[in-house]
Amino acid sequence: MKQLQEKIVSEGRVLSESVLKVDSFLNHQIDPVLMDAIGEEFASRFAGSGVTKILTIESSGIAPAMMAGLKMGVKPVFARKSKSLTLTDHLYTASVHSFTKNVTSEIAVSKDFLDKDDVVLILDDFLANGQAVLGLLEIIEQAGASLAGVGIVIEKGFQPGGKTIRERGIRVETLANIKTMENGKVEFFEEATVR
Repeated sequence: MKQLQEKIVSEGRVLSESVLKVDSFLNHQIDPVLMDAIGEEFASRFAGSGVTKILTIESSGIAPAMMAGLKMGVKPVFARKSKSLTLTDHLYTASVHSFTKNVTSEIAVSKDFLDKDDVVLILDDFLANGQAVLGLLEIIEQAGASLAGVGIVIEKGFQPGGKTIRERGIRVETLANIKTMENGKVEFFEEATVR
């Protein structure tokens, strides 16, 4: 997705060879025009997949999931990482390790919002080591739901997550797949390589 790649190059900040800061448009401040285009792109890529729910993880996956849900006419559900007084039982849960934050979180989704009749699209902002996607897959399995595929806004293609997920035979659609961030410069895989 050219528009996203241009935004990453112009506004993203490479903090190291494995850390990209995109908080000016994706995961702190949100660019609504870009989110609209991202939602449209995911809706187009997963058209005809029978998606009934979009599943993401709080908090950075919520904005792209909302826009994709709006374009697809389905409700997004987000797995909560933080404890809540109102979300205490009747839950699907999984453990997810964040390498960026170096913490393991217990994520939870209410059984009221996901069940065996759902066809689920997992959607997230980043794919690096794949832990968030694996945790969300575990929740889908617990629900007995079907998986339509995984939509990722930005993939760090030089890290193992994408390969791990694809080796399971899972369809992964990535809007911007980063080949390298060496010397403070982002280089992307060609789109044909991504799929």
